[in-house]
Amino acid sequence: MRTAITTATTMPTRTTITMTDAATAPGRTADLLRLAQWLSPAFPTGAFAHSHGLEQAIAAGEVPDADALETWIADTLMYGAGRLDAAFLVAAMSGRDADGLSALARAMAAGRERLDETMVQGTAFAATVSALTGQVHPPRPLPVAVGVAARGLSLSPADVAALYLQSFAATLVSVAVRIVPLGQTAGQQVLAALHPVILSVAAEAALTPPEDMGTLALRGDIAAMAHETLETRLFRT
Repeated sequence: MRTAITTATTMPTRTTITMTDAATAPGRTADLLRLAQWLSPAFPTGAFAHSHGLEQAIAAGEVPDADALETWIADTLMYGAGRLDAAFLVAAMSGRDADGLSALARAMAAGRERLDETMVQGTAFAATVSALTGQVHPPRPLPVAVGVAARGLSLSPADVAALYLQSFAATLVSVAVRIVPLGQTAGQQVLAALHPVILSVAAEAALTPPEDMGTLALRGDIAAMAHETLETRLFRT
């Protein structure tokens, strides 16, 4: 006897895309492009001229290879200026008083070169964003300037902070590639290994106001101060 086989046919399900979804997706992509432009090495903040004290650490033999570099940058992100900058950025993006945040950020800078680093870059960032948008952005410390500019973006503060920290870490990797020296691939491997740290610090910053933050990257702070008297140097800080 023949056995009858019945085949069940499943009708394809139509996916309905609302006008809100259609408008939101391109808008978010446009905002990601805008943020990527702001944090790009091509954006004229002069980030390439600053080593955040890393040049001093390399000259002193504290960062001789890729493993030491990864540890140095991870400590800077978790315990130093990375976490503090991320907290200031999130606070500024969330609408807090930018002048008050700027004063606090200047007061918490660990040394003259750290203050110079954040103010020079923040001033250049604000001037360029003003020229691009037609809105006046006064000079502020860099994380505050970025946070204020990002208020109109359809991105979460944690996402903006993560991309900011990625840019910061990439700048330090570039310093080491040039003067340790490291190979380009080794530098990118260090940056990729830092992604979990970047995400963790950004998530913490989204929940913690800068007043509740502190720093404990003493080696980095001392290196930044010692850099002021380094006889032969390529970087301003």
